[in-house]
Amino acid sequence: MKKVGFFRSIHVKLVLIYVLLIFVAMQIIGVYFVGKLEDNLVSNFKDSIKGHINLLTYSIGEEMIKERGEDDPTLEEAINTILKDKDNTSKDISEVRVIDIRSSRVIGTSDSGNQEIIGRKTTELTVKQTLGIGEDDEGIYRDPETGRRVWVLSTPIEANSEIIGAIYLIADMENVFEQMSEINNIFIKGTAIALGITALLGVLLARTITRPMADMQKQALAMSKGNFSRKVKIYGDDEIGQLAVTFNNLTKKLQESQSSTEGERRKLSSVLANMTDGVISTDRRGRVNLINQPAAKLLNVTRETVLNQPIIELLGLEEEYTFDDLLEQRESIILDYSTKKEAYILRANLSVIQKETGFVNGLITVLHDITEQEKIEEERREFVANVSHELRTPLTTMRSYLEALADGAWEDKELAPSFLNVTQNETERMIRLVNDLLQLSKMDSKDYRLSKGWVNFNKFYDHIIDRFEMTKNDDITFVRDIPNENYYVDIDEDKITQVLYNIISNSLKYSPEGGQVTFRIGTIESFIVVSVSDQGVGIPKNVIDKIFDRFYRVDKARSRNLGGTGLGLAIAKEMVVAHGGRIWAESMEGKGTTVFFTLPYEQDEEDEWS
Repeated sequence: MKKVGFFRSIHVKLVLIYVLLIFVAMQIIGVYFVGKLEDNLVSNFKDSIKGHINLLTYSIGEEMIKERGEDDPTLEEAINTILKDKDNTSKDISEVRVIDIRSSRVIGTSDSGNQEIIGRKTTELTVKQTLGIGEDDEGIYRDPETGRRVWVLSTPIEANSEIIGAIYLIADMENVFEQMSEINNIFIKGTAIALGITALLGVLLARTITRPMADMQKQALAMSKGNFSRKVKIYGDDEIGQLAVTFNNLTKKLQESQSSTEGERRKLSSVLANMTDGVISTDRRGRVNLINQPAAKLLNVTRETVLNQPIIELLGLEEEYTFDDLLEQRESIILDYSTKKEAYILRANLSVIQKETGFVNGLITVLHDITEQEKIEEERREFVANVSHELRTPLTTMRSYLEALADGAWEDKELAPSFLNVTQNETERMIRLVNDLLQLSKMDSKDYRLSKGWVNFNKFYDHIIDRFEMTKNDDITFVRDIPNENYYVDIDEDKITQVLYNIISNSLKYSPEGGQVTFRIGTIESFIVVSVSDQGVGIPKNVIDKIFDRFYRVDKARSRNLGGTGLGLAIAKEMVVAHGGRIWAESMEGKGTTVFFTLPYEQDEEDEWS
């Protein structure tokens, strides 16, 4: 889970919001309070100064309209005397100038160091405006020399409702602003203390809100990792407490749902993993989103490479079908991946994944390997055809001869015995065929059992050869290449006798006059290798592996004339395989054929028998 930044934490946000609200409120209050206080202080300062100026204005006005005698002081002297008394009235007044309207000249100043301006015309614009319109003119300025803020006031002097002059006053207001600065500092300190206390209270208050939320966050993180055992602590019965209760109930429900979903997922995963059939799932666009291992094995692909691949490409159907065609396909599709060397056929059963509303979510494809099934079906058809063909020939022959006998040939003493002999031979041939079929049927049965016993195979093999040597033609020679070492095998003597009988009979049938049949015994690891070689016409290489198939004949016409059923080597193969061995043949056309088969043996048994 991504770590939350400090300033993104809801705890910090709540505290910041709380502190900012208090700060803004205090700032608004402070601005209003300081503004009003400043206005009151400035107003009180001005009112105080104007009170003193009004007395000066009256006194100076009386002096300016007074009739003067010879003994009276001059106007300038009288005004200077009045102005000197200003220090006793207000210490904030820096200078007071008196200007006569008739000459616009300064006739008095309270600044002893600025007496040279007396008698000069005034240059102050505020004074000229006051003399012109008869109203006060004032303003607050900063002294360019000292940098202190001063209040400049120009007020008219009236006598008998006429303006006779003006007073120009400069008062130092820096004390007022220093008081305001001290008040501001006090307010700032108070604000800082209030904000500190507010922040502390905000932290405590935010914890009551964020602590349950932090617990819920930890629980959500634990739930995302599959841990549903943790519970959120309930701190109260308010909305957050009710939310915590609801969250715990949700955790319990999710745990039950997750357990159920996980159980179903495991069941489905186990079913898919252990299915012998391949399963492929697609999304609604026909792209593969799930494929189990059997399906990947059947298609010879890896799951990683086929994900998101269109299923029609995966199955090789892009030239015959579109995905929409597969959605409408109701019958299974046969996928033939056979090559010249090997047959490989799959059956694909399709099922649409569809919601109740009819919306198609995807497609499920189940693959079955029907190669063996098709082989068995083909063998069954071929077997039925071969049996029918093998039976039809003798039955047709017998029917012809019996019809001839029925038509009177039985009365012919020369033909009748010949016809009966042919009929008897064909009957025996059918009996052999039926016996061979019964033999194969028994070996195909699951209940088939071998009656095994330990046998000295060297003597057993010699005995079989002796039996054939007594009945063979004189122009065929037997050669025995059998070692002196005895090999003991656990076999069913009757079945191995039949195997050797079928192999040796074929060798004698196809051996030419003056030919030679060689019998050998050898060993390969824990198997003995038995072989029978003839010097017959041989078998082509392209069909040598088929001679052990049922009813297969290299030369069908010649084999049938020699009385073969085409099942001898097939029966031999079944019996050898039942003993845990295998059988094969090697041949060169025109030089002969050798048939080999193996049987398991244990070397230690020799010591026990001896």
